[in-house]
Amino acid sequence: MPAETPGLFAAAWIVARKDLAIELRTRSAFLSVLVFTLLGLVTFFFAWDPTAASALDLAPGVLWVTFTFAGLLGLHRSFGVEMQDRAMDALLVAPVARESIYLGKAIANTVFVLAVLLVAVPALALFYNLPLLRTLTTLGPVAVLAAVGLVSIGTLFSSMAVNTRLAELLLPMLSLPFFVPIVLASAQASTRLLAGRPFDEAVPWLKILLAFDIVFVLACTVAFPFTIEE
Repeated sequence: MPAETPGLFAAAWIVARKDLAIELRTRSAFLSVLVFTLLGLVTFFFAWDPTAASALDLAPGVLWVTFTFAGLLGLHRSFGVEMQDRAMDALLVAPVARESIYLGKAIANTVFVLAVLLVAVPALALFYNLPLLRTLTTLGPVAVLAAVGLVSIGTLFSSMAVNTRLAELLLPMLSLPFFVPIVLASAQASTRLLAGRPFDEAVPWLKILLAFDIVFVLACTVAFPFTIEE
């Protein structure tokens, strides 16, 4: 009896587990992105003039701008690992929907960037002398929404750029314009929540993040099969 073909989400989870297993075994991408993120936080800290801007005003912008550029390093490896031994060809001929490949990659990348943020957010609180508990509880929901948005765009463009000779240059050029609304909304929501202002003031920015996530996750999932056609 032939084996049953996995469904969309079952196949996506198989792809995600495979990517996460590779990263857990090597940890090269995670450590490089984490070091880049922490280095960015430290650099901004020593360049910061406390008399010009308060920590509550500066820290959210520093976190999201630094993490955006660091995240590009991790997103580039998403499809880069498939180029060795033509592993991408094996994925494409597998009896699964092409959309499941994108969703699997996106799930693995989301776990990856959230793991980096799990270390970066406490480091931000330490460097900028912010209340640790408030920083974790307020930035947690924002981090999840921002990570989904960054990953949805970055994973799609990574698949488009990986086969080009200038992949390291093309991926940021394609992704950064779409990252701007995510970084802006994340920084604005984080600033208001960290300052202890009414939650209603952050709701419009959180709605922007949520709307961006829904639209681009769906759009990128639909568009992905066309980006990997020969």
